[in-house]
Amino acid sequence: MVDFFLNLNYLYQALLAGMFTWFITLLGALLVCFFKNVESKVMDLMLGLSAGVMIAASFWSLLLPALELSKEINKISWLLPSLGFLFGSIFLFFSDIIFKNILKRKSNASSMHKNILLIFSITLHNIPEGMAVGIAFGSLKYGLEGASMTAALMLALGIGIQNFPEGAAVSLPLKRNGMKTKNAFFLGQLSGFVEPIFAFLGALLAIKLRLILPFILTFAAGAMIYVVVSELIPESQSGKNKDMVSLFTLIGFLIMMILDVAFS
Repeated sequence: MVDFFLNLNYLYQALLAGMFTWFITLLGALLVCFFKNVESKVMDLMLGLSAGVMIAASFWSLLLPALELSKEINKISWLLPSLGFLFGSIFLFFSDIIFKNILKRKSNASSMHKNILLIFSITLHNIPEGMAVGIAFGSLKYGLEGASMTAALMLALGIGIQNFPEGAAVSLPLKRNGMKTKNAFFLGQLSGFVEPIFAFLGALLAIKLRLILPFILTFAAGAMIYVVVSELIPESQSGKNKDMVSLFTLIGFLIMMILDVAFS
């Protein structure tokens, strides 16, 4: 199985990795079939661990290869990576503002309406995450410093881990609001279905557009860091397990750093 995956084209590796991250979303949504609620401590620890993995992956799998490639193509080494990071974070920043303004205008709307908006918001966040996975695999074609199969796989794993509570966060409230279990499950897993699509597109962009690859790599990194700072860390720290969650965040970062450096 491992040899089969390693021998695939980078595009299909990215697609399968995106399918994996979507499958974890599906597993999270599947909790709606067994529980009405999930222990918040477990969710917080998973989000904390994933935040650490994604921070480390953003540097070693995306930012570092982008800086290396900028030097190789005789560009100002920091310019394209800086612009990409800025635009990636701004993209999600303004997207969040738009959704928050919509929610404010719909303050008297039903809980079901608000949950539908939540689905669209999570789906939007999943787009750059899917692209990040695809770009990590597509950039392997160029043998850049920091770009490795281990780094790409760990990035997919980190994103997959944080997709689990996202799937549950969509499906469980829908069921509490009276939606049938099967429909709540379907909508929960649907929020992650964009990831394999954009993983494939991200890999395609990385392979075909080498000259702007530093921008593409760091666009994904900026979007991911924004998600970590604005969503994962605040959400994981919102409960009573802040110290343990902080430790798991550091452990996640350390695991990703060791695997990336050791196997790159």
